[in-house]
Amino acid sequence: MSITVSPCVLIPCYNHGAMMSGVLARLQPFGLPCIVVDDGSDAATRDELDRLAAQSDHLTLIRLTANAGKGAAVIRGLQAAAEAGYSHAVQVDADGQHAIEDIPALLALAHAHPGALISGQPIYDDSIPRSRLYGRWVTHVWVWIETLSLQLKDSMCGFRVYPVAPTLQLAQRVTLGQRMDFDTEVMVRLYWQGTPSYFLPTRVTYPLDGLSHFDALKDNLRISRMHTRLFFGMLPRIPSLLFRRASPHWARQQEVKGLWGMRLMLRVWRLLGRKAFTLLLYPVVAVYWLTATQARHASQRWVQRVREQLRERGMPVPEKLTSYRHFLRFGNAMLDKIASWRGELRLGRDVVFAPGAEATLNGGDGRGKLLLASHLGDVEVCRALAQLEGGRTINALVFSDNAQRFKQIMQEMAPQAGINLLPVTDIGPDTAILLQEKLDRGEWIAIVGDRIAVSPQRGGEWRVCWSRFMGQPAPFPQGPFILAAILRCPVELLFALRQGDKLHIHCEPFADPLHLPRAARQQALQQAIDRYAERLEHHALRSPLDWFNFFDFWQLPDPQNKE
Repeated sequence: MSITVSPCVLIPCYNHGAMMSGVLARLQPFGLPCIVVDDGSDAATRDELDRLAAQSDHLTLIRLTANAGKGAAVIRGLQAAAEAGYSHAVQVDADGQHAIEDIPALLALAHAHPGALISGQPIYDDSIPRSRLYGRWVTHVWVWIETLSLQLKDSMCGFRVYPVAPTLQLAQRVTLGQRMDFDTEVMVRLYWQGTPSYFLPTRVTYPLDGLSHFDALKDNLRISRMHTRLFFGMLPRIPSLLFRRASPHWARQQEVKGLWGMRLMLRVWRLLGRKAFTLLLYPVVAVYWLTATQARHASQRWVQRVREQLRERGMPVPEKLTSYRHFLRFGNAMLDKIASWRGELRLGRDVVFAPGAEATLNGGDGRGKLLLASHLGDVEVCRALAQLEGGRTINALVFSDNAQRFKQIMQEMAPQAGINLLPVTDIGPDTAILLQEKLDRGEWIAIVGDRIAVSPQRGGEWRVCWSRFMGQPAPFPQGPFILAAILRCPVELLFALRQGDKLHIHCEPFADPLHLPRAARQQALQQAIDRYAERLEHHALRSPLDWFNFFDFWQLPDPQNKE
């Protein structure tokens, strides 16, 4: 499924008829469809909105019979946006105080983070009343307490881009404030829900003749009640909020902590065998599980996501589907990698082919092929068995920094594993030429399609395609699929999954070759990535503990996070 940002503008309006013409004129250059929600305005505003709607084919006017409040108007507008097929809504206040010219910059952030709430971070001039400025700082402090985080830089700015689906899901689940308490409460609860916020500095001006609907007594009471609700709602969430951090890029994480534990475990295995290794694995993994905070929370979110997806499909939920067993599986997979290279895993005894996999993998006319793998399962075992038992060379492209860390262990325990390991930091022309030479010799190439580059391209653009995976859009790298098209060779999907007491090799055709025609290149690329994501999801639901991406897979790395 193709994930694109399809935005509209949403304007809640209450008695701002005199200003709406100017606001719409400033919006016109962007060519965005506009939804105006009349929140029970007076007759003069109703007449003006009717006149403006009659003049424009791009304006949808929705009327509430009585004044229900800004929050109610925004939710009604989001419902209309969803019905019209829009994925995002740019909320603009009707009083003209926002820097509408910043909309392209807000939408650029929304394109980079389609699952996030994008908000303005106000830069005020001298027009802001002092009382309003001080009141905002009080709210900022409360929000930082309610989220146990400083990540929400401003929760009161009404100039923002809502992801429509997550916001409506929240509104269906909880009762949100409907008036001046709405902007802050929806941002905090979205944060609790797992929807991050990104901020763009933007000018905000309070017009001298502006009309404010802020009631000092009633709205301050509403805001006080809202903060009371949020504070008590925060209390049961303290454990998860305390350990919640912006996830660094996967390549900046050590692959579930350092090397000393792996060395210890592998020496136990060599001296005492696999049973002793397995017994010792329980306490060692328990230590890792307690100390690897980011990986643990990523694992817990993964397990919860799998449970939800299995229930939605009417599939049974495995009894032993827990985060701790997820870590245990990863520990055993590390041993399998080395055991396979030392010749201790045998095809037919420890590793078997799933139906049809052997015929697919060994079929063809002797040409080289590209194996599109992932961090679901243990394809390193396949590479070892192919070389040791089948005389087949599989060249694996791996990310340089993490390759160096794991290569250090592999060189100590299984030196032959380093053969045909190709560390790279980027896929460029030199890499493509080298790989083509190997394919011409009948060798195979393995590359993973589920991890994006270390950093964005020049200009801050991430070369990714967003595709639905496990119920939510996720970023997938374009590079492996473009490389497959350039090499013009057969492409097959490969997974090695632990099912029962054996590793099962799954292999299925993907393309021969992968075509990305110039006239429809982006569409064909998106379709290829969507197919990959669908098959990855299919196998992940059947072997969820084999998922070895211990980070927030559904978000691009935060460029402000330098960890």
